[in-house]
Amino acid sequence: MTNPCVQFDALLRGPEPLLVLAPMQDVTDLPFWRLLSRYGGADVYVTEYFRVHATSNLEQYILRSITENPTGRPVVAQMIGNDIPALVRTARELQQHPIAAVDLNLGCPAPIVYRKCAGGGLLREPRKIDAILGALREAVDAKFTVKTRIGFDDPAVFDELLPIFAKHSLDLLTVHGRTVAEMYRAEVHYDFIARAVAAMPCPVIANGNVHSPASAAAVLAQTGARGLMIGRGAIRNPWLFDQIRQHRRGEPVRLPTGREVLAYIEALYDAVCTPDVGEPAQVQMMKKYLNYIGAGIESTGRFLHDIRRVTTRADFFRVCAEHLDHDRPMPLEPFRPAVVAESPACSPKVLRLAQHGETASEAVDA
Repeated sequence: MTNPCVQFDALLRGPEPLLVLAPMQDVTDLPFWRLLSRYGGADVYVTEYFRVHATSNLEQYILRSITENPTGRPVVAQMIGNDIPALVRTARELQQHPIAAVDLNLGCPAPIVYRKCAGGGLLREPRKIDAILGALREAVDAKFTVKTRIGFDDPAVFDELLPIFAKHSLDLLTVHGRTVAEMYRAEVHYDFIARAVAAMPCPVIANGNVHSPASAAAVLAQTGARGLMIGRGAIRNPWLFDQIRQHRRGEPVRLPTGREVLAYIEALYDAVCTPDVGEPAQVQMMKKYLNYIGAGIESTGRFLHDIRRVTTRADFFRVCAEHLDHDRPMPLEPFRPAVVAESPACSPKVLRLAQHGETASEAVDA
């Protein structure tokens, strides 16, 4: 089996943009990785974050994404936390497994995370970030990477952060071009990603609102980034990574038909279904995925309105078939908020959550 570090290094040095599946907690897990790889998949996969604190252990369900990696592609293990000894310990533990790199999360915008001064919350403390990166760089013999946003509530801090990132010999920096406070609602500040590309001695990956081959090409051209990290777009459209490759080769981009999208949803249901989860809970679990997928299915909001109300598997797939049992090609790009907002079928909050891909529980309970 190819050494993941060697594999990752070859991809970083290769001629094509690096295409990375973003880590999304409780969404881009091992079953989803296995399914996505059937559609072409990403070049690199990043795990859900390992929660790190003084008494933490590696979560076994996340570790399985590394030890049972079904993709054939390199895996980056992501950590989140602020306890330096615990982060060092965890980084060393992770390097005992077949990973390509250790990544530090400096971007998670969930309030439950940033209120503990972890994830995006650390962006309020550049000196703490400096200390953490220094300790981790010494502890990580593999490649060491960081995923960040451009600030907590003010992007002005980004100019202070970039020299800190550069100081610690990162092997890769991924930049989500929004502040923590902006969550997923604001337009992505691609100019800040371009600024990171110009300032950093290591490759930079662009993250934020890549949802089509055309948007991928535009973001790469605007930022000069070494590659793209895609999360919500890949959940909505598992063909996206291959479509980007087709577009770059100058080939016609193949769009899935409605029935192929329906088959993807059926495969996703089977992939995430476990025997110990009852049907109502399984249907509810699927809604977190449909929250992303639904924004690209139809423009009125009716699909999302109907899918939110189902409680059985039969009704779930009845609603899906009503919208997808056809052979028309589907771009699976998210419909503009101005278009879907014209529909009375969904509340403005639900439509906003679907557009911006916030947590499924927020969308379901809206």
